Amino acid sequence: MTTIKTAVKHNKEIILLAKKVTKKFPVGKGKVLTAVNDATIRLFKGETLAIVGESGCGKSTLVKCIMRLHNVTDGSIIYDGKDLTKLEGEELRQTRQHIQMVFQDPTTAFDPKMKIRDIICEPLYNFNMIEKKDADAKAREMLRLVKLPEDVVDRFPANMSGGQRQRIGIARALAMNPDILVCDEATSALDVSVQKQIVDLLLGIQKKTNLSIIFICHDLALVYQMCHRAIVMYLGNVVEKIPAGNLKQAKHPYTKALLKSVFPLVPKGEGSVSTLEGEIPSPLDLPVGCPFQDRCPECMDHGCRETMPEMRRVGKEHFVACHLYDDVPESQE
Repeated sequence: MTTIKTAVKHNKEIILLAKKVTKKFPVGKGKVLTAVNDATIRLFKGETLAIVGESGCGKSTLVKCIMRLHNVTDGSIIYDGKDLTKLEGEELRQTRQHIQMVFQDPTTAFDPKMKIRDIICEPLYNFNMIEKKDADAKAREMLRLVKLPEDVVDRFPANMSGGQRQRIGIARALAMNPDILVCDEATSALDVSVQKQIVDLLLGIQKKTNLSIIFICHDLALVYQMCHRAIVMYLGNVVEKIPAGNLKQAKHPYTKALLKSVFPLVPKGEGSVSTLEGEIPSPLDLPVGCPFQDRCPECMDHGCRETMPEMRRVGKEHFVACHLYDDVPESQE
């Protein structure tokens, strides 16, 4: 598989900045669910940024805030010098052609009554970027790009496999030639051989066009192979930011536990894979202090159960929010 190991430097252009983003959902009886809490991420031009964590950690909610599919409760999202959280109407609509998303479930992202040709070209129609007479040629071009036969242009989504539908979603997003591509588990439904083709495809396009990619993924091996940096989330909080090639040097106990939970290709005997102990706290009743405290083998009563840890620099491009590193003087990015 194609790999990227070039470290991203701070003097590279920041194409998107999500700063202190919080998203809360009212759930009735005066209760509020905090899906994303005070999250700050930077996306550099031409990089692939992974967002990882267990299901329910807030990954998809965060990127849906970036896409403005959810309105943020607090915080800002800066793209092209504008705060996307402040945009409305036509001004907001125009930004969508530059930030495209590939959804986890392509079945719910498509109109089942539309042919593949029109599904791929629909965003181009919406922005008057193509005429009907040119749609067939454009759709076939995009199908070739994602390694699908051109004759599927006249099929409907129900006549395609899950992996094929996912590639249609990728083709539709790339048809807009976006600056930023958000992939929400975009390769999880693909066969391993096809997954490699799509990853190589995305990295090839990135190399040619300087495309920036936000990549939500559970597969840490894939993150290590294809991404520049990784953001680790737990219960809506960003707990670690680390170069993807340095994942084995992770500092946060949660990130370490995720790495130990991965099955090795060749089992090394009993105990080679470990699982996280303890119950995940309810997002409706989060504990005071570190959200990971009840599952952390290194939890300290003093600090961990009293205050939320600050994000601190522990290495080049490496930041961690953990009381184990309270003595590190330099904090934040």
